Amino acid sequence: MGLNRRTFLKSSMIAGASLVFPQNISCKNPNSKLNIAVIGVGGRGHANFSPVLKSENIVAMCDVDENRAKGGYEKIKSEFPNVKKFTDYRIMFDKMHKSIDAVIISTPDHTHFIPAFIAMQLGIHVYMEKPLAHNVFECRTLKKAANYYKVTTQMGNQGHTTNGIRQIKEWYQAGILGEVREIHAWIGSLNFRPGHYWSLPESFPPPKQQIPKSLNWDLWLGPAKNRAYNSVYVPKSWRGFYDFGSGQLGDWSCHTLDGPFWTLGLGMPYKIESYVPNQIDKHRFVSEKSVVTFNFAANKKRKSVTLKWYEGGFKPKINPQFPLKKLGSGGMIMIGSKKSLITGGRPNNPKLIVSEAEWKEFKKNPPRKTIPRLKWGDETPVHEWIDAIKNNYLPESNFNYGADLTEMALLGTLSQRFAAKLDYDSEKMEITNRPDINEFLKRSPREGWAYNF
Repeated sequence: MGLNRRTFLKSSMIAGASLVFPQNISCKNPNSKLNIAVIGVGGRGHANFSPVLKSENIVAMCDVDENRAKGGYEKIKSEFPNVKKFTDYRIMFDKMHKSIDAVIISTPDHTHFIPAFIAMQLGIHVYMEKPLAHNVFECRTLKKAANYYKVTTQMGNQGHTTNGIRQIKEWYQAGILGEVREIHAWIGSLNFRPGHYWSLPESFPPPKQQIPKSLNWDLWLGPAKNRAYNSVYVPKSWRGFYDFGSGQLGDWSCHTLDGPFWTLGLGMPYKIESYVPNQIDKHRFVSEKSVVTFNFAANKKRKSVTLKWYEGGFKPKINPQFPLKKLGSGGMIMIGSKKSLITGGRPNNPKLIVSEAEWKEFKKNPPRKTIPRLKWGDETPVHEWIDAIKNNYLPESNFNYGADLTEMALLGTLSQRFAAKLDYDSEKMEITNRPDINEFLKRSPREGWAYNF
């Protein structure tokens, strides 16, 4: 059934490209305990719903894979014996939306948009696993919907709730780094192996296999184009297929690039270019190695910035003046005119690239803290989101921020996918030099999953 079916969502219709939303939806006023629905109970879902088990009420849980979700189902059921169980979130919303205050969505990338959009139309607060969406149009629509319906939103990039990312911004604002014009970030090799996050199929397209009885394959596909089931897709390695995921850049940029994106207010790049020595897009599958260069125009607060992303074993060359012997498997370097800093794959523990003696001295008298820390400690995005709902504020990584960070990453993914130089007009949401790629900024869902825009 499509999203336009009245039985699923009476208020789901929006009209025209201008995205005119209905006026009769407002946020719920939550009580001391929120009634929460969980979509995606296994994997990351387990980590995302665990923080609310003792403080809130879980009233509904939904997953398309019975085996993957079994442990999560049992854990939720043990705390909330009356919780309702669903396989199709559309039916869940239709039957229970009046009883749901907030929803936690932890599904594959290609299935983020629709449940989040439905929830917001119903005045339900949304926590979404990163990256926010699967294409640029979805990012922009979720951002607009969140603002229109005035719900509390959060993208689950854990590093944004840490002391470390706040230090990065404070050091920059205090002038420690000076002018930052150059950023380098890298992630390790894909390490293809069966059952891992990255798994190569035995052939392209992957051969048809029997669908496990525990899996609703049609619902797992959701709006993606129909295809035969193969175990290479689920439960983890869908990330390597562009129809479902967005490779390492989409998967990790919301961590590794979060610090510089937030600190410098990078916004959208005007040019993206990729070096891809082993391009295999004809199979809609990620390439093993690449270097992506993002160019950001100057603004009133900073000069132009170049950001380079390396993956598949590529790494930036170490400046011989830096006291660094080697680079870790993943990390980020912000090069400043005065000082430079380095982090790991997440922004949790930044460090100035200076001698150990200078670093020890710096730590004795660091810049004063100007950005509030979270009282729950590092990597507590769900706690922040719950508190924000109850106290009527927006978390730092709300959909306004998360949509922009994800859009930047998805532009890089498109450049990787086609090994292309892209000139991007952000205002028009248009790739000006490669109009043939513009269709990938917005997806046409398969029959039965249209969102009527």
